Amino acid sequence: MFVRLSSNYFFYFALLGLISPYLAIFLDGQGFSSRQVGEILAIITATKIVAPSLWATLADKTGKPLLIIRLGALLALISFSLLYWFTLYWPITFCLALFTLFWTAILPQLEVHTLNSIKQSSKIYARIRLWGSLGFIVLAVVAGEAMSALGYQVFTTLGVITLVCLFISTLLLTAREPVKSVKQNASEPAPIFEKIRDGRFICFFVAGLLLQISFAPYYGFFALFLRDLEYSGLAVGLFISLGVVAEVIAFIYMGTLFKHFSLNALLVFSLGITAIRWFLIPVVADSVAWLAIIQLGHAASFAIYHSASMKFISSHFTKVQQSRGQGIYLGGVYGVGGAIGAYLTGVLWLDGQGASNTFMMAGASALLGAIIMVFTKRKSIHSIS
Repeated sequence: MFVRLSSNYFFYFALLGLISPYLAIFLDGQGFSSRQVGEILAIITATKIVAPSLWATLADKTGKPLLIIRLGALLALISFSLLYWFTLYWPITFCLALFTLFWTAILPQLEVHTLNSIKQSSKIYARIRLWGSLGFIVLAVVAGEAMSALGYQVFTTLGVITLVCLFISTLLLTAREPVKSVKQNASEPAPIFEKIRDGRFICFFVAGLLLQISFAPYYGFFALFLRDLEYSGLAVGLFISLGVVAEVIAFIYMGTLFKHFSLNALLVFSLGITAIRWFLIPVVADSVAWLAIIQLGHAASFAIYHSASMKFISSHFTKVQQSRGQGIYLGGVYGVGGAIGAYLTGVLWLDGQGASNTFMMAGASALLGAIIMVFTKRKSIHSIS
């Protein structure tokens, strides 16, 4: 069981290790301008606003999350394979948007299936999830070297191979009885509007939105930026992987951090470190040592912030509001924030000439998020930690 579940996480996040850093290089190789690349990234990111909720609703109605996982993997494979034949702007955009729509069906249901299979054991889950990070690292390094040696066209082949492996691994999963939840009071509607309009949540939501906007140059154009600075494909993959390694280590020690620091302090620290990362990148990008140090900051930018934000949501919303609260936050912050950031990055990048200004924009966005959290009601946020 452990091997079957781990292989699904390995190949799912391996694909992320290909798409997140190198999709912009692939699109650049197709002859698209940076603005067009930004538009494509914005469009496919926008699918994350509604897609997870649609697939979750389908899974709830059918009661077959494993079927959704397999269907999502198969349709993602088919839609991604169309990149072999498409070369124009709108066909490629449609193909990638379709792929993202299906690909987003996999992880939420895989999480449910995994937790049911391991009977909610956090220790076993951490070991399984670690294979996802390993998959990301492996393909990020391999893809960087392969695209440097063989050209941008190998991007599609690497994606198809990974998706085939992912689909096969989903076929090896076995159905499990879902964990029975505590019976909810059917007469309690559990309205969520008051929780959403709460000042603490609004500040938290806006800060998260600004953080995701700031991440757009990194997620979409960082590999392209390093390539233009004449770093080798292997070096690009190693820099990106270093950030993931730092992220994994931070996740391991999050329990200790929560014991010693308030939730508000962790959120402000993460946003502040992220702002410093983006401000420094265009200044010290020609230094291997400084880039490595900056990448270690990913531990704060992603791992610490993500863990703290999940704790905020779990404490802010009641048990019967958790799913809706997560959906509102993730769809709004990652979907809307990611799409806005991708579009702005495409406009400002100017085929590399505006890289410095783009990272300055990203740094300012993260810094504004930090300022918002600093002035959020401290007693309310601190009481959650």
